[in-house]
Amino acid sequence: MKKTCVLLLPFLTFLCSLPVFGQSSILDNLESKTGYYSNIAQQIWDYHELGYQETKSSALLQEVLTEAGFSIEKGVAKIPTAFIASYGSGKPIIGILAEFDALPGVSQAAVPVREELVKGGNGHACGHHLFGTGSTAAAIAIKDWLISSGKSGTIRLYGTPAEEGGAGKVYMVRAGLFDNVDAVLHWHPGDQNSANASSSLANKSAKFRFYGIASHAAASPQNGRSALDAVEAMNYMVNMMREHIPMESRIHYVITDGGKAPNVVPEFAEVYYYIRHPEMEMVHELFERAVNAAKGAALGTDTRMEYEVIHGLYNLLPNETLSQIMFNNLQKVGGVQYSHEETEFAQKLATSLPKNSQKPLVSSEAVQPFKVINKGRSGSTDVGDVSWMVPTAGMQAATWVPGTSAHSWQAVAAGGMSIGKKGMMVAAKTLALTAIDLFSHPETCEKSKQELLGKRSAGFVYKPLLGDREPPLDYRN
Repeated sequence: MKKTCVLLLPFLTFLCSLPVFGQSSILDNLESKTGYYSNIAQQIWDYHELGYQETKSSALLQEVLTEAGFSIEKGVAKIPTAFIASYGSGKPIIGILAEFDALPGVSQAAVPVREELVKGGNGHACGHHLFGTGSTAAAIAIKDWLISSGKSGTIRLYGTPAEEGGAGKVYMVRAGLFDNVDAVLHWHPGDQNSANASSSLANKSAKFRFYGIASHAAASPQNGRSALDAVEAMNYMVNMMREHIPMESRIHYVITDGGKAPNVVPEFAEVYYYIRHPEMEMVHELFERAVNAAKGAALGTDTRMEYEVIHGLYNLLPNETLSQIMFNNLQKVGGVQYSHEETEFAQKLATSLPKNSQKPLVSSEAVQPFKVINKGRSGSTDVGDVSWMVPTAGMQAATWVPGTSAHSWQAVAAGGMSIGKKGMMVAAKTLALTAIDLFSHPETCEKSKQELLGKRSAGFVYKPLLGDREPPLDYRN
């Protein structure tokens, strides 16, 4: 008997170390690890690595997941910083998305006034350091629950690089990495707490490059052919086109190279275009019209044009079945409550926001009513391609001071201090509870799949808007 007790002791110790698998215990477990995950998010905030260059950020999340018992598949879809972390076996297979790329030109200290850390440097102005870390926290909590509950199923954390213009997830979808997944969950930093069944704008981008002939701009301009003239001619024609396109469309561009000196006729110039619309078919049509404008500009200026598609994204396909479950769990978790110090920070930062966007600070505590938004209104995301292949639901957590816009220094500032981390944990808890509901009621996955199939057209075949190009690993260079 004594020998039996000795043999049982390690096993009993192991059982006692496992978290209890009730919802309240899951929430308490995550809450107790807020400091741990905040430190991880802060490291990624400090790295502020751009798309496809997130070497340290990706490696850090992989290390955390490996230590938690996940198996890691590295460098998937021919992307060095992309990975899949898996735990468990069998069905259902629930995927959670994790982003971690920063944006150029928005360096900012974690203070409520404009203060660049590095002049013209990078910054996490879309909060992806929180996104990646919060999703990782949720995946680990779900793994603990699978062990404790004895439920079968697989949890996968998808490390998805270069969401900001690099379309990392599209290449992962194209590579078939989501083909056997039953449901996908994701979240995004924001200035409120919501879990709507909402769409987004489809989007296609390209760099249009014009090649002319250099010459002295004063002594022999007749010998030159200006590539910059071609860029300006293209932009002029596209801007005239705006009057004759659907009003929901969005077209924006930036001249990335316009020449080096005013007295030299530019032999090379480049303009970078984004074209968006709620429907991907219209994006394709508008893109072809922009290409025709570029061809006309080259013809009219006697230059040569070529273009490179950088990325293309489907619009999000809302899934009400999954979104309603996520909304219910967000209501259980609740919003973000500020401490006295956080309130002072938020009040000072709010004075820098446009008056028409300012909101009561207390709104960070609320959960917005559930909405179904079938037509995209503003931004784009490569989650869209995932949502056409797998039932997908997402949410937003108040990681920023209410009224803050994404891609702003104010978003970087709040994301670098405790306000951002509190919102991150709201998301981690909500994702964990939602996944647990799906593991506990796998029939919901089938219901959500039928909804997806009903929204797609008969005979739908996935064709990425970016075609068969390889991942643009150098697009931020």
